[in-house]
Amino acid sequence: MSAAPKTPADHRARFAPWQISLLSVVSGLFVWQMISDYVIANPLFLASPYQVMKALLHLFETGELWRHVATSGVEFLAGYAIAAVIGICVGLLIATNSFAKNWLQPWISGFYATPTVALGPLFILWLGIGVWSKIVVVVLLVVFAVIINTEAGIRSTSERYLEMMRSFGATPTQLFFKVSLPSATPFILAGLKLGIGRGLIGVVVAELFGSRMGLGRLIGASADSFNMPELFAAVSILAASGIAMNSAFALLEARLVPWTKD
Repeated sequence: MSAAPKTPADHRARFAPWQISLLSVVSGLFVWQMISDYVIANPLFLASPYQVMKALLHLFETGELWRHVATSGVEFLAGYAIAAVIGICVGLLIATNSFAKNWLQPWISGFYATPTVALGPLFILWLGIGVWSKIVVVVLLVVFAVIINTEAGIRSTSERYLEMMRSFGATPTQLFFKVSLPSATPFILAGLKLGIGRGLIGVVVAELFGSRMGLGRLIGASADSFNMPELFAAVSILAASGIAMNSAFALLEARLVPWTKD
């Protein structure tokens, strides 16, 4: 008797998710190397992964890499943490209080639609070229995504679950912590994950407008001197940071909301 033909699911089962992701990255780097070697073939326009690695090693040996990474890291983490706390608190407030929602909604909608990055020079004028002008940009880029997702999560709570808990005599506090908040957690995490990319963009763009140190400063200086390996090195660090933080959030999501896992 012949064996049944293997389905795509059988082939996927052979590989762990991290193995598929690693294979994707390696394949992308290989294609990038081939394009830079045989299609573009000009490091002035496109640096190869090998050249980028050499630039990273040079920046590491001179100590310049850590200064840039530390500066951008402090700006991102401080702004992201502030935005996360404010965003979750405000999102919970407007989702549970109609007066607060009506009062704050115009401001949230207006600021969310405002090109915050374009206001970078204004924040630098007010706060100088130190870290606080960049932190403010990160906060404004991240906070509204968190607010909107948190509110959506609370409002998406199933009314049937709430009615069932009320029938058992649950208090409003118990309804919030036992039903509404767990239901909203996937939305909150989604808002925080969305804020990672927005926050990294905010740091880089704000540093391009004016800074003494940081990955945005490194990108700007490399572009001015047509040093493509160093420019791509800085971009690669940002990309790797985004991948690492999103992966950390995926692990956190698997622990906090395992019922959403495929």
